[in-house]
Amino acid sequence: MVTRRALLIAVTGLIASNAYAQTYPNRPIRVIVPLAPGGGTDTVARLVSNKLSERLGQQLIVDNRGGGGGIIGTEIAARANADGYTILMGSITTNAVNPGLYKKLPYNHLRDFAPVSMVGTVPNALVVHPGVPVKSVKEFLAHAKANPGKINFGSSGIGSAPHLSMELIKSMTGVNMVHVPYKGAGAAVADVLSGQLQTMCSSLAGLLPHIKGGRLRAIGVTTAKRNPQLPEVPTIAESGIPGYEVTIWYGLYVPAGTPKPVLARLNAETVKALNSADLKERLTLQGLDVASSTPEELAAFTQAETVKWAKVIKDSGIQLLE
Repeated sequence: MVTRRALLIAVTGLIASNAYAQTYPNRPIRVIVPLAPGGGTDTVARLVSNKLSERLGQQLIVDNRGGGGGIIGTEIAARANADGYTILMGSITTNAVNPGLYKKLPYNHLRDFAPVSMVGTVPNALVVHPGVPVKSVKEFLAHAKANPGKINFGSSGIGSAPHLSMELIKSMTGVNMVHVPYKGAGAAVADVLSGQLQTMCSSLAGLLPHIKGGRLRAIGVTTAKRNPQLPEVPTIAESGIPGYEVTIWYGLYVPAGTPKPVLARLNAETVKALNSADLKERLTLQGLDVASSTPEELAAFTQAETVKWAKVIKDSGIQLLE
């Protein structure tokens, strides 16, 4: 039985929450990117933040907190005040892969975050330095088999989506390549550009300018369908590894306990921003397939992706990290 006092407390809390939402936001909002600058997550976060700044009437400040495979920045976001002034730009790495990759995390990604909206999906692109004598996935696999242990590929860290994308290629084909982990995608890309690494498989959002500029050669995309920004580049599945598919995704999250009216406002403005012609065009040019969602849809998607990648990690035999 609900007591009069309990009902009064609930009503008072609702009134206070609604009043708070009516004045929100009245100061800058921090958007934590738990990975280093220069990668796909960073690129997408900056474009979305600029548009949300216009819609919310307050500056959204991107705060890169790389390290620990995304754990450091994600923990900072999880421990932030649940007031709507801290947003996490989450991704497949931080909000689906890491929970299955580490023995223990300093937060629970499902319990400690409230989903705001999906932002979109993008393929990883398998790229090589122009000096590597291959122009297709079949040629690349033949080259790797002819040079076992001599092909070095970079990634944004052990267990990251770029790492797992390449491990999946290795497991499905039996090629022997050497993984070189970095603290962020930007550093790995730089070393492929310089020729210190031969290849990598990373988010198209971070690689597209280099591909378009001829500084990297794209030989395959990881999704089931070709990407409109690179229609001439086949999928990895259609060009040598049937059944291969990896989709990178991004979503916005806030600390659990954020007032529901604030969460609703953030969702509504994010959906409007992502549906605006100018932002959609900019994200599309980065190779992103824009896809907003309700908080409930993102929650269900996050749960499903967590289960999926935990199985992939287990089946691949990757040793769980401390």
